Amino acid sequence: MQKRRKEKLSIMSFIFGKRKTPAEILRENKRMLDKSIREIERERQGLQSQEKKLILEIKKNAKQGQMGAVRVMAKDLVRTRHQIEKFYKLKSQLQGVSLRIQTLKSTQAMGEAMKGVTKAMGQMNREMNLPSLHKILQEFERENEKMELITEVMEETMDDALEGDEEEEETEELVNQVLDEIGIDINQELLNAPSTAVASPAAKTKEPQVETVGNDDAGIDGDLRARDSSFTGKTGPHFQHAV
Repeated sequence: MQKRRKEKLSIMSFIFGKRKTPAEILRENKRMLDKSIREIERERQGLQSQEKKLILEIKKNAKQGQMGAVRVMAKDLVRTRHQIEKFYKLKSQLQGVSLRIQTLKSTQAMGEAMKGVTKAMGQMNREMNLPSLHKILQEFERENEKMELITEVMEETMDDALEGDEEEEETEELVNQVLDEIGIDINQELLNAPSTAVASPAAKTKEPQVETVGNDDAGIDGDLRARDSSFTGKTGPHFQHAV
């Protein structure tokens, strides 16, 4: 049935010509209007040239005193100016119609575009799996929260690790600030300090050690003498005589 209908349409189009689309009809009418506007514009320009010539002829005949010819040419000038004015009006009307046709073409193009967009949107909606999309969104939300939690933990860990260094730096800055206020530079003081100042405390600490050793020797000698005297007293003269 459809095959026969297509055959009939092909025969009709062969006999009467192919049926034109609305866009093609609008395009042809727009072309005809533009052509008519150009023709009217050429006629108007020709009438304006004729107007200038009539003005020159009127002035020339007026100087020569030919008033009859002046009156006749004056009537032609008036009719020419009226015709020029009509051409202006006609051109304006045709331009208005041309603008309407252009608006119709734009509207028709917009309708075709909306038709295609609507068809594409319907196809996309039919192909879209809502449960799967919902699952994907839930997974994305879960992973996003996990990433935010990991980032927060890392930031807190880094802050805790760097907190001691920051306190030490702040302490050092505060000490330097106090020393600057009283006019003392630690680095400069260390550079200007003499080298013997470091060795003298060591020398002082050595002297008591020597004295201590001497005192220890004297104590040992006294102890030995006391023991010898005690031993001699116990043995008596007989031991000494025997010796």
